[in-house]
Amino acid sequence: MTSAYPIAIPDLVDRVRDRAAELRAWPSRNQVMTEFRVGAPKAKAALAALREAGFDPTNPTATAVVPVLHAVPDLADHAAPSDSPDETDATDGTGTSDVPASPDAQDVPAAASSPVSPVADPGARRPRVPRWPLLLIAAGAFVSIWGGWVGLGELTGFGPIRLLPGIWDEFVINSAITLPIGVEAYAAFAMWAWLAPTSAGVSRTARRFARWSAIGALALGAAGQIAYHLMVAAGVSHAPWPITAFVACLPVVVLGCGAALAHLIHRPGETV
Repeated sequence: MTSAYPIAIPDLVDRVRDRAAELRAWPSRNQVMTEFRVGAPKAKAALAALREAGFDPTNPTATAVVPVLHAVPDLADHAAPSDSPDETDATDGTGTSDVPASPDAQDVPAAASSPVSPVADPGARRPRVPRWPLLLIAAGAFVSIWGGWVGLGELTGFGPIRLLPGIWDEFVINSAITLPIGVEAYAAFAMWAWLAPTSAGVSRTARRFARWSAIGALALGAAGQIAYHLMVAAGVSHAPWPITAFVACLPVVVLGCGAALAHLIHRPGETV
């Protein structure tokens, strides 16, 4: 039977040291297990600690013992000493047993005695951030951006046109809507390619192009809003020719950037 109050490793080391000093020899592991009612792992740990500290049972006052403690599970205290003939007290003079212990008395692996840090389960679902606030933000931005681009387009000569003259004369649209659709849609597309996960397969070249073109498209959109509101506040009915020329080129520039980014995305290359 084992003790109802398991002996701690430091106390066990002190008791084994005193017992070895009395015997003027190393006690065997089974002897320690029997006398102090501990399991095989604790008995072996106490003997190993004394040996590592340089304790000499034949001359116990010659060395200062500083026990080196080994982590041993508490369940080891409940292992009863074995009386089987396979675990005799045969020693080679140094107290080390030459007979292998039974499987039940084997040392506990270091991984089991060391603290295990918690590892996140890769299959666990991460909490997702709700996206409905983005809809409110996008709704407000849509009203402002759409109105600003359409107003700027009308100040620079964009307006109602017959899309299919001679075929469907009644089919009329306002060409100013091409500005918010083209510029802002491309900015969103480029941002996706820039911030896409590595699993999307976007190459390094495509990601770099998307990064700089997305920043440029957002800056261009901000500049267009500023220009429109400044001209409206100043009572301008027609935009100056440099602004008109620049705005007229935007659909072509956006088309070129969008086509180039699409080709880069579908071209194989190193992903990051």
